[in-house]
Amino acid sequence: MKLRPLHDRVIVKRLEQETKTASGIVIPDAAAEKPDQGEVLAVGAGKRNDRGDLIALNVKVGDRVLFGKYSGQTVKVDGDELLVMREEDLFAVVEK
Repeated sequence: MKLRPLHDRVIVKRLEQETKTASGIVIPDAAAEKPDQGEVLAVGAGKRNDRGDLIALNVKVGDRVLFGKYSGQTVKVDGDELLVMREEDLFAVVEK
């Protein structure tokens, strides 16, 4: 990847949402909601506290995370739509 986030920012790629319900009904793209889960592609070095110490991030590359539907700033890189957001905008890490 050609992006390296700064400070406490992370780069997330939205995961594709199911287009079919459990009962087999197909949901058209126009009616589908934005996915609220994604995979972390890159993380920044961390944030500095008042004393200047670096505080490392709690997420790492490859983590599956939950975030708000309208969180982050959308950017296009190599044809992929990615989100750049602060770590504090993430709600949780999805454990496998």
